[in-house]
Amino acid sequence: MASTNPKTYESTPSRKVAFLGLGVMGFPMAGHLALAGHQVTVYNRSAEKREAWRKEFKGNAAATPREAVAGCELVFCCVGNDDDLRSVVLGEQGAFAGMKPGAILVDHTTASADVARELSAEAKQRGLQFVDAPVSGGQAGAQNGMLTVMCGGEQAAFDAAKPVAMAFSRAFTLLGASGSGQLAKMVNQVAIAGLVQGLSEAIAFGMKAGLDMEQVLEVIGKGAAQSWQMDNRGKTMIADKFEFGFAVDWMRKDLGLVLDEAKRNGARMPVTALVDQFYADVQAMGGKRWDTSSLIKRLR
Repeated sequence: MASTNPKTYESTPSRKVAFLGLGVMGFPMAGHLALAGHQVTVYNRSAEKREAWRKEFKGNAAATPREAVAGCELVFCCVGNDDDLRSVVLGEQGAFAGMKPGAILVDHTTASADVARELSAEAKQRGLQFVDAPVSGGQAGAQNGMLTVMCGGEQAAFDAAKPVAMAFSRAFTLLGASGSGQLAKMVNQVAIAGLVQGLSEAIAFGMKAGLDMEQVLEVIGKGAAQSWQMDNRGKTMIADKFEFGFAVDWMRKDLGLVLDEAKRNGARMPVTALVDQFYADVQAMGGKRWDTSSLIKRLR
């Protein structure tokens, strides 16, 4: 597992856990659980990905979510969207069908607040617990075990999950009732979208003005314009490089969740709606898998 900084794990008792979904985020997240000393069983739709994980981390792999969660106190999940989440949690072979009474499912999928509330209610009916817990930090954060996790759910379930989840987290915070984690992730994505568009326009403007933009960013990065995006993506944007994790397709999915929620709660999102359309332009340019800093490509 690629990691620029070796993770130091907190000392916690070994737990029997499952992890559902081994994408670019889930694969290293599950790996950190194994490296922290937990007994991990993984599930992924692709058998090849399951076997690759099992060989790298010496854990167990299962052919269905129901099989993966058998006997586990904690189940972690990170898949693509609402429908993917329902497919691994519900149904005869889903996680809820195999979880023992009192077990907790912690969902790291970026999904809607509605599906979080739906699955929380279903879990309660089954004598289970559910925490919606989307993450921020991207692929690098997952690989380094330094994700920021925004949680919604009951305090007791959160308290039970946190010591184990810190294997892949730098912060794991309860923000309110079920759905609160997903709503907080929407806030996060709104802030990022606006920042990246502003940074794109600033760099494009400076380049057309004939400035040495690497030098300019070095200077203004020490002042009020500083941001994570400037520090980590400014130079790569200047260099026309966009292979750094969180893809445009994923950001459009997330901004779609934001705009749907805004229709329900009445929030006004003029800039977010505009940036969403700018990302649609990037998709049309062939940039579906470019990272989100590729907004600058529209301006060149």
